[in-house]
Parts: sequence; structure tokens; C-alpha cells
Amino acid sequence: MIASASPLIPITSVLPQPLPSVLALTKIEISLGGGRYQNCLKEIRSRACDVEDTEKGIKIEKKDWQKLHLHIASFNNFPTAAGLASSAAGFACLVFSLAKLMNLKENQSQLSAIARQGSGSACRSLFGGFVKWILGKEGNGSDSLAVQLVDEEHWNDLVIIIAVVSSRQKETSSTTGMRESVETSLLLQHRAKEVVPKRIVQMEEAIQNHDFSSFAQLTCADSNQFHAVCLDTSPPIFYMNDTSHRIISYVERWNRSVGSPQVAYTFDAGPNAVLIARNRKIATELLQRLLFFFPPNSETDLNSYVLGDKSILRDAGIDGMKDIEALPLPPEINNISAQKYSGDVNYFICTRPGGGPVLLSDDSKALLNPKSGLPKEA
Repeated sequence: MIASASPLIPITSVLPQPLPSVLALTKIEISLGGGRYQNCLKEIRSRACDVEDTEKGIKIEKKDWQKLHLHIASFNNFPTAAGLASSAAGFACLVFSLAKLMNLKENQSQLSAIARQGSGSACRSLFGGFVKWILGKEGNGSDSLAVQLVDEEHWNDLVIIIAVVSSRQKETSSTTGMRESVETSLLLQHRAKEVVPKRIVQMEEAIQNHDFSSFAQLTCADSNQFHAVCLDTSPPIFYMNDTSHRIISYVERWNRSVGSPQVAYTFDAGPNAVLIARNRKIATELLQRLLFFFPPNSETDLNSYVLGDKSILRDAGIDGMKDIEALPLPPEINNISAQKYSGDVNYFICTRPGGGPVLLSDDSKALLNPKSGLPKEA
């Protein structure tokens, strides 16, 4: 059983069973017959080793893993299929759990190549901190894997605020969208050949040198170009919405008014904004601005509107709705009657760069009943 060290947590429990395999995903039972799951299971089983635990009376030989079925329970505490990499986190969690269960000897990078077969971005979720996905040269993709550039403590000044604009499942999945872009977008071909290789080198340098100005410029530009590729796809793909565009506009205006980037933004395949502040002081000012423009509805509990590291809320001097209503107009906004968009953001999550998957020793957090092998709530 594992979880990431972050307010955005996937948890996965796995138990070997003689009964047919089943996956319970966030309280929904799903067949393990899908190709992506089977690809990961096949690769893990082919590398399984003997397992013996004398205290628990467990002894499983390598050959037995081919016959044993699996009961798997997985839970995400953040929206699924909404552009927040839930599939990536889930598959990374699954592969890591199965590797621990079957006593694999492969390292994290080798496991990342397996996780990639479930979800491309899952390879990067096998590590914490800043991670690079290496394209590889082999036709079968065996050398397309992830490596950690630096761990989560390397640049611990950074603070992340996620604006969950929509928790709804997106109309075009990441897999479908990428396939259609590859087939129809000329901009994607240019991006892959001319832009991305140079940006990767520049981004690595920015991360190593704690160069936030370069980091922010590259992050925002790459996010914008990704969504330009989506629009260049036939038929065009619309992941962002009006609220996403407003957040970009506010961040750009703030950065320009100061003369250097204070916040970087990036949007994956969805409308939800991931905002990266250069330090905690800026993160406090960012949260104040976000709450000024996107206050909660009057009946919304503030504790459920700002999740994660709530100490940033306290640093911002916000203890309730009266404090939000008293927030001043940001100085970079000239329009005194600036419009507010109450209800346009579902909630915010305050966090920071997190670690990779870890094995939890507290059995009470397991999702499966060790005796029945079924989800505990069943």
C-alpha cells in the first residue's frame, strides 16, 4: 500500500487472491481486462520473485504469481479525469504497489517504463521533485523512462496553488487528444522537432540554478503552446474555459507590473490551473488575489474551499468570509470596479513539490480487508 507525500494523494492496496481479479477505483468497481492494466500486470508478473514472510506465514514462489489473481483498491483524493494527472498518479501507485507485492528487483526508472504503458505521464510520478521523461531510441519503447533531476528538497522555496475550476470528467481524454493531435496537428510536429528539445535543456538549467524567471517563462510558454496544439488539432480540442483564461490574464498582468515573474502557470489537459509561486510570501499574495477575484459562495465553508496547507490562508490574514470581502483591489488592476466571479472556482489546493510513492506501514490505512480481500467499505 502506498501514497504520495502531498495533499494530492493516491492510495493503492493490493492483495493476492485465488478469486478473479478486480479493481475498485475510488469506490467504483472496474474490470482489469483493459489493455493498459493488462500491459502493466504482464510486465510486473514477468519480473516477479519469490516472496516469504515467516511472521505472517506467507510463502509465494515466482511461478505462483502467474496463477494468482489480484484484488486492487485505489483511491484519489483529487478529481479524476479532470486534467490533474489522476491517471498518472494512479498507475504509478499501482505499479509501485505491485512491484513491492511481488518483490521486484527493478529500480524506480525501470519501473517507470512499466508505468508508462498504463499512462504516459505515470513514468514521471514514480519519483518526487523534478523529473525528466527520456524519449528513448528503441522501437519497442523499452528505454523510454523517467529519471529524477533533483528531489523535492532541491527547490523548497516553491509553493503551488491549484485552482480546481472543474471536477467534471473532460470531454476528450488525454490519450484520445494526443492521438488526434499526432495525426492532424502540424504545430505538434514543429513543437516536437524544434521547440521541446531546446526547452528541456533550458528548463534543466533553470531548475538546477533556481532561476525562477527562466523557469516561469518556460513553464507558461510551454503550457500555452500545448493548448495551441490542441486548437490546431482537427477537430479542435478545448480543455480550458473562460475561468482558465481569466487566471492567465491576472497572473500575466501581475508579473508584468512587477517587471519579473512572481508566479508561473501551467494547465494540463483540463481547465484547472496549477500556479507556482516563487516563494511563500508571493504564494500568500497569490492566494489573496485568487480569493479577491474568485471568492466562495456565501454558503461555502472556507475550510472546504481552501485545502491542503491552510497556514498560507492564515498568513494571508484570512479567517472567514469577512476577511475575503475586505481584500483590497490588487494594485496592478486599474479598474476599480473589477468584476468578481464567485462560484467559478470549485476550490483551491495549497501544496508544494512532493515526494514519490512510499510504502505505508500503518495497516489501518489499507483499503482492502486483509481477511476477505475486499474493500473495507464493502
